[in-house]
Amino acid sequence: MPRSAVTGDLPVSHLPFSPAIRAGDFVFVSGQASVDDTGAYVPGTFAEEMDLSLRNVRRILEAAGGGLGDVVQVRAYLGGPQYRDEYNSLYRNYFDEPLPARTSLSVGLGELKFEVEVIAYLPLGA
Repeated sequence: MPRSAVTGDLPVSHLPFSPAIRAGDFVFVSGQASVDDTGAYVPGTFAEEMDLSLRNVRRILEAAGGGLGDVVQVRAYLGGPQYRDEYNSLYRNYFDEPLPARTSLSVGLGELKFEVEVIAYLPLGA
């Protein structure tokens, strides 16, 4: 299956990974955190970090020709279990029914409060 990097005016990282890879009809978005266009961490409240992370995901999906409505799976990493209820409360602000399949983990992210990766279904030629 051919694959290609999603490119455009996207946040960059000093780490060795592509923001997203298209493989056939699917786009795999790398973990996105609360970072600016240069990849610098932008600290904030949990809600602020989640919002910037998902805005970065949205930008990447738009560069691939889609949006958050095309997401079929979400993998979210919370900086600690204390963010679980807030995460669940904010989640529906970003995703509509049918909600994507989802895995959420509370893990040590250092100073980050939130990171997210997604898989989107974007049929070629649609």
